[in-house]
Amino acid sequence: MIKLTVNGRPATLDADPDMPLLWALREDLQLTGTKFGCGMALCGACTVHLDGQPVRSCSTPLSAAAGKKVTTIEGVSATKTGRAAQLAWLKLDVPQCGYCQSGQIMSACALLAQKKSPSDADIDQAMSGNICRCGTYNQVRAAIHDAAATLRKGA
Repeated sequence: MIKLTVNGRPATLDADPDMPLLWALREDLQLTGTKFGCGMALCGACTVHLDGQPVRSCSTPLSAAAGKKVTTIEGVSATKTGRAAQLAWLKLDVPQCGYCQSGQIMSACALLAQKKSPSDADIDQAMSGNICRCGTYNQVRAAIHDAAATLRKGA
């Protein structure tokens, strides 16, 4: 049995400790917003927060989450940063196909939690592990700047 907290709620999973966290979230907890992209931690579609840090859930074993707090795209809106990012994504119409966007938002939220006024270079560095086949990189950057401005205003 592995105990963890997911989106602020306690969870106990009777699962293989070596199972990727991604599959525990999607299959056992029915949180399907976190996407499978490459399975090798290269594309960022599966990004979640583990104790506030972005991790690739496709390559993170469930055992690594034991006793920790996991935040997924379904739970990130419970934070000011998550709400600001999601609203900026909507306002600027960032998604095209949308498949990578939950991972993009999770990486953006991790950046915004650390840097209140990220530069383009900060954004490029933080988002470099998130691949978007539709090429929404300019919109992602604009949405991060918009969310940062919202957060600085205290909204």
